[in-house]
Order: sequence, then C-alpha cells, then structure tokens
Amino acid sequence: MPCAETASGEIFYTLSRGPAGGPVLVLVHGAGGTRLHWPGELRRLPGATVYTLDLPGHGRSGGRGCDTIEGYVEAVVAFLQRLRVERAVIVGHSMGGAIAQTLALSSSGQVGVAGLVLIATGARLRVAPAILDGIRSDFEQAAELITRFAWSPEAPSSLVERGRKTLLEADPDVVWGDFATCDRFDVIDRLGEIRSPTLVVSGSVDPLTPVKYARFLVERIPQARYVIVEGAGHMVMLEQPGKVMQVVQEFLVGIY
Repeated sequence: MPCAETASGEIFYTLSRGPAGGPVLVLVHGAGGTRLHWPGELRRLPGATVYTLDLPGHGRSGGRGCDTIEGYVEAVVAFLQRLRVERAVIVGHSMGGAIAQTLALSSSGQVGVAGLVLIATGARLRVAPAILDGIRSDFEQAAELITRFAWSPEAPSSLVERGRKTLLEADPDVVWGDFATCDRFDVIDRLGEIRSPTLVVSGSVDPLTPVKYARFLVERIPQARYVIVEGAGHMVMLEQPGKVMQVVQEFLVGIY
C-alpha cells in the first residue's frame, strides 16, 4: 500500500483510480478513526478516483496526531500537493468534516476544492467533559461511552463491536488530542465564506452531531443541500453505506 512523505510524517493511503477527467474525492476520517471508518462503497466509489488516508498518528500513518484542526489541514494539503492532486471533493466525517470546512476556508488556492461532503459534523463540535476526562482516566470505559453514542440502536452488534475494538487499538493520547481539538473547533461565524457546492449528510438519531447541526450548516453555507438518513447514527456511512454512496453519487453529478 502507498505512503506519501510529508512534514507530518508518512501518510498512508489507499487509492481507487477512476476514469481520467472524472471526480476526485479525498476521504478524511473523524476523531480516533482510520481510513477503515469509510465503507468500501465510498473508498471504491464507481466512476471516481478516491484517496482514503489515515491522518498523522492514526492507523498506519506515521507522525503524531495534531493538536489543532489547522494542523490537520496542513497535513492534508501537504499530502495532496505531494501527490499532485490539484482539485478534489473533500469528504469529511465528524472531525474530518471540521478539517474539510477549514480547508475550504483557508486553502488560498493551494488545493482547489471542487465540493464538500460533510457527514455527521457541525460548525462547532463541543465534546462532553465525560468523554474528555474519561479518555484520560479510563480509556476502556470512555471507549464504551463513545461507542454507545456513535451507533444507532438498529446497527448490527457485530459492526458496533468492531468499531469499539478499532477505537481501543488507537493511541489514547491521540484520541484525547482529537476530541480536545474538536472541542475547540468553531467556524460558526465563517460559514457564509464557503463557496464550494456542499452536501450535508446526517443520521436522524445521531446524538453526537444531531440533526440541528446539519440544518445550521445548510442554512449558512450558500450552496449547501441536506440529506437526512433515517434511523442512522453518527457512523451513518458504515450503518447505511448504500444510501450514503447514492447521495454522494447524485451530488457529484451536479458538480462534474
């Protein structure tokens, strides 16, 4: 599997190459996650070239986790420049959505943002003290709490258990840093500056980034549209991958 060397360390990624001139997507996972938080339906989206990366300090990437969203943005931009990706749709889940929004607000021509897909995220991502304190004091118990909030009651138990085990494999310091970074994130007053076509996707029963977060994004981002996935939780793209793939494909038709 390929790696791209950046100032933040080696970034591990997978690549599904689509036709020349077709859509280019970059999938950016959330706090404490890895590229495997994206289902195969999106990592290998038909008709598109898709880069799916592990952020620094996550999964199989080197380096250390960043302590700001801006730090992760710099890492993603460096990754894309290293691979000579000049223009792409940035698809972000949760913290990845914060990275996507910030990249769109700060890229200054470094990377052309053809569009944004913001999944289970918000313009501000406050984190419950029970989660932040729990990661420091009892990581296993905190992982149980995060897992309980992350999945809908209808999610298959095998999927939920796999998600819990994946979280426990992460470095607790990196996970804490990610959630602390989310807690400081706030672009509420800047959403009107985002000019890229934007798709906002949320699960109807997501307690971590509830529907009101998505509605706020759609109200403030000029070219935004909204899709709610009924019965899905925070891990909406893993719970209902076919539905999410469908709405992303429909979105791409409108901008390519």
